[in-house]
Amino acid sequence: MHPTSSSHHMISMLELSNLILKHHPNYSIIILLPSTSTTPSNTTTTTINPSISFHFLPPLASSTTQETAFQSITLNFNNVPHALKTISLTFKILCFITSSTGFHKTNVNNNTFPTYTYFSSCASTLAAILHLPILHHQTTLSFKDFPHNSLLNIPGLPPIKPSFMPQPLLDRHQPAYDFFFDFTASLLCSDGIIVNTFDSLEPQAIKAIVNGDCVGRDAVTPPLYCIGPLVVDSKDRDGHVDHDHVSSSSCLTWLDAQPSRSVVLLCFGSKSAGSFSSQQLKEIATGLERSNERFLWVVKNPPNSNTEVELESILTEGFLERNKEKGMVVKSWAAQADILRHDSVGGFVTHCGWNSVVEGVSNGVPMIAWPLYAEQLMNSVVLVEEMKVAIPMTNRLGEEDLLVTAEEVEKKLRELMGVEGNGLRETCLKMREMGMAAWDYNGGGSSFTAFSNFVASWNNHSSTKVTSVENSTVSA
Repeated sequence: MHPTSSSHHMISMLELSNLILKHHPNYSIIILLPSTSTTPSNTTTTTINPSISFHFLPPLASSTTQETAFQSITLNFNNVPHALKTISLTFKILCFITSSTGFHKTNVNNNTFPTYTYFSSCASTLAAILHLPILHHQTTLSFKDFPHNSLLNIPGLPPIKPSFMPQPLLDRHQPAYDFFFDFTASLLCSDGIIVNTFDSLEPQAIKAIVNGDCVGRDAVTPPLYCIGPLVVDSKDRDGHVDHDHVSSSSCLTWLDAQPSRSVVLLCFGSKSAGSFSSQQLKEIATGLERSNERFLWVVKNPPNSNTEVELESILTEGFLERNKEKGMVVKSWAAQADILRHDSVGGFVTHCGWNSVVEGVSNGVPMIAWPLYAEQLMNSVVLVEEMKVAIPMTNRLGEEDLLVTAEEVEKKLRELMGVEGNGLRETCLKMREMGMAAWDYNGGGSSFTAFSNFVASWNNHSSTKVTSVENSTVSA
């Protein structure tokens, strides 16, 4: 497997690896990593299945901007063919799975094994990416320059504001835009696309992709394998604990003392981009206190903070003391997956990162959508309008330099946790049941069937059938 150096890509790849090994324990999985990316020490290899190993690619210069980050991904892929050749001296490679781009430019396998793309976001975003070449040729404008009241009609999606397209696509004159344009070509060249979703969660987007509605007449969409919901164990997401991390047990112990479905979790991802300004943190704190709801809030340092900041200095004066009975504030990190599973959690304020969305849906927890970066604005529209598992934090989402007021925070928390949120809560619980049914082995659930077809596709790729899985690797 070949994830990008992004932590959430690595997390997704680990969960896919665990799924494969659960059903095919005799396979081996090799994950290719650049030496500068998430290392085994940070992904707790001691807790990972021993059939998963790491092969390190030559180091690249660290990326400090979006432009250099995308360039690094492309340069990193140039090292993949040699790595695969080295691995093939010891293992029979059954397939290659990547979340990156570039394999359409480099003959990585001489067609001896199939190549798949693991798309790390939702099927709705995949539909938009596949439709990008058509949108590109319909206009000379960048998405950021469209008139304010414009809407994009993308097959399988509700109408989307152009400014809600994934962040790297907003300016067609930037290298990041070219990267995703190439990524579309990579997707169409792959032997299949894997997505952590399920048929009942995104029926319209999945149907549009499978029917070929998102691509031009001359293009053929590869097979789509919707194998979700896959939820990452907290030990695989963040196994190491340092002095800034509150342990999972501390949060869970506090939750044990709270009534059922009474606590709102506020958590905005593991990246530093999920942090708020000091002014925004104070607005959140004020809104939380006024709502009188129980809460567990994960707070990161404000952006551009070179040193660790004490919670007391960035929240409203006396906030921690006044709310110690009904709230818990955690610095930097918490075991989100474990928390969302807890019976005391009844709501989730999320940045709409797809891994977080899947965790919320899988546990039947209704959400407040507060998108911050990447494709999260688009995700929020799908969550609110299509899936109906969330409400927006504000009607001003997408505004530049947005400051959500304490009044808005208070209002949305009351709406989510009160009588008004009952319909949303029922929808989420039904979606949880549908997600479980998707992996019903006996009843032929859609995700179980898709996963079975995915495995069958790589075994059927070569005319020489695999007669033994000893020393065979399903990915590299």
